[in-house]
Order: sequence, then structure tokens, then C-alpha cells
Amino acid sequence: MEIYQNKPRIKLSPTVRHGRKFIEVSFDHDGLRLPLSKEEGVQLVGGRAYLPEESSVLAEFFDRYVKMKMAFIDYSAIKGYTPRKEEDSRPPLPAGYLEKLRQVRYSDHTVRVYTGYFRDFQEHFRERDVKAITSDEINGYLLYLIRERNISSCQQNQRINAIKFYYEKVLGQERRCYKVNRAKREKTLPDVLSKEEIKRILDVAAKDLRFFCMFSILYSAGLRISELLELKPGDINESRNLIRVRQGKGKKDRYTLLSRPLVKKLAEYNRLYKPQVWLFERRPGEPFTESIVSKRLKAAAQEAGITKRIYPHLLRHSFATHLLEQGTDIKIVKELMGHNNIKTTERYVHIADTYKSNIKSPLDDLIMEDNEV
Repeated sequence: MEIYQNKPRIKLSPTVRHGRKFIEVSFDHDGLRLPLSKEEGVQLVGGRAYLPEESSVLAEFFDRYVKMKMAFIDYSAIKGYTPRKEEDSRPPLPAGYLEKLRQVRYSDHTVRVYTGYFRDFQEHFRERDVKAITSDEINGYLLYLIRERNISSCQQNQRINAIKFYYEKVLGQERRCYKVNRAKREKTLPDVLSKEEIKRILDVAAKDLRFFCMFSILYSAGLRISELLELKPGDINESRNLIRVRQGKGKKDRYTLLSRPLVKKLAEYNRLYKPQVWLFERRPGEPFTESIVSKRLKAAAQEAGITKRIYPHLLRHSFATHLLEQGTDIKIVKELMGHNNIKTTERYVHIADTYKSNIKSPLDDLIMEDNEV
């Protein structure tokens, strides 16, 4: 089919390296190197990637590279393997949708969410020209999802954004879906680790200086995981004890804190690992992936005996909460966190223990009076 003619090609072959079975992935386009580097357990050597056979799910690999139209895959060398026939029956994405998502540099996660939700939308209106669907019909579709499929308010808003993206960004229509009612997100409070729990995690992580420094910066600077992995060596300003965050969420630059005790550790890290392009590189010129950092953080927490659900953003939540507990002005916390609206920062006030513990209950005086009698 002509649709595949100009696509990069991937060839899969079974192989053995150092006594261990792998799937060898050879590729003919350097643009595939970055997505392949994010595969779990991958080893990149020259123009080939090696996936551990025992943990590789080829059907999922196919989904990522063929269904997302990234490459044509030749799997003829792998005996007995045929891609799953339970093909996604939803209509293909309209022309320009995926390309526009990549053009505006949305994250891989956002791309997966938007494309999946928009194809659900197309499936619902399968017999219709998607360009002709009205706002009232879109509202009806969302009501169906809320009533019949019980989607969350967060998912509802994501689905609206995926639909809006097509009409406004791909087709260039003006405010095509702004009349769609948006749900208010549930007012859930962020999870937080105590300082003692964070210390236990860092004590475990100290065995590997790279992850000790990464976890320390996530907590001490309040960074998002994507911001951490996009840091470059020149973003560390040791003389002013600041970290420059380039193009964070909302495409804004900002400065945040560099912990003084961490400066020596970072200097030691730089001497040992000599980062070239990115501050934290798994290999020269290749940044760590979010998946690897997340897994190592969970493993460190588990070894430290922490049973809470652990994820990198939890360290950012803890940073904001602990600053407020120390009495830091909320406006300063807002700037350090890179929040657009101070109401986002105010969520952390509700979980800052110091604020609550310093408030005097009206019962205190009554009991004191009784005790004094």
C-alpha cells in the first residue's frame, strides 16, 4: 500500500547477546532512536536496539509504531508471530490530526490520550462526516459518556480538549466547541510525603548518585518530571543557588531553588558522569525516560518501607506543602512552582500541617478555664 512507502522501516529478528535472548530491532531512520530508547529494558547499540525477549510484548510494540503511523515493521524473521488480528475497528484519525499534535510538541502521553479519545468520538459518529458534527451533538455525546460510561470530570475535560483540537487547530475553525459544558474537577487534595519519608527514600537512592540527584532535585526544586529530564548542565546556577527551568508547563521559563547541600553532590555527579547534552543522561546524549525514573523511585520507596502510592509528582506536591509549612509566602511558592493561578497553589494550604496546628480551637479556652478552676 502506498501509505507505507515513505515510512521508516523496522526489522525484528531474534538474537542472543551475552547468553540472553533479545529481539533485535534494526531501523533505517535516526528519528526512531528516541522513541526506541524509551522501550522498557532496551539496549541501544549503533543503529540497532535490543529488547529483552522475556519482557517484550510484540503486539504492544506493533501498536506503538504501526498504529501511530511511525514505521513499517518487518517481523518475518520471528517464527510463529503474527500481529493480533483484533484490529482496532475505530476509524483512522483524520488527515493532519496526529501531525498537528506533533507539530505543537505535545508530550507522548498527551498524544496518546488525544488520539485515543478522538477515535472514540469518530467511532460514535461512524456514519457521519466528522466535519459536519454540531456542538449540540457533541454535547449529547458527552452526556452519553457521563451517564452511560460514568467518565470522570478529568476525562470529560480531556475528551473535550481532544475534540476541540481537531476543529480549532487542525481545521482552523474559530472556537468550534467552546459551548460544550465543562465539568468542574473534583476537589481532591494532593498526596504528600513527610520529610522523614523523603529522607528514607534518599538514603536508599544514595547507592546510585544519578538517581539520588534526580530525586533530590524533584523534591528540593519542585520540578515536574518532564522539567527534570529536560534540564541541561548550563541550567544549574551554583553561584546563585538557582535552577533555570526552560519552557515549563505553559511554555514559560522560570527559576526555582537549588539546594545548597545538593551543590556538592551535583559537582561529584558531573565529575563521574560528564553529561554532554542533558543534565541526566542514561547514555551520552540520551536523556533518561520518565518510565525509568518512576520505576526507580517506586523501588527506592518500597525498599525504604513506604507503602503509599509513589510517583515523581508526589515529590513536587511535598515541596510545595513543606515550603508553606515553613511559613514561605504563598506568592513565592506560586512562582517557584510555575503556577499560572494562585488558586492552584492554595490547594497546598489545605494540607500544610503547620497552618492547621497553629490555629487555636475555640474549645481550648473553655477547657483551660475549667482546668484553672
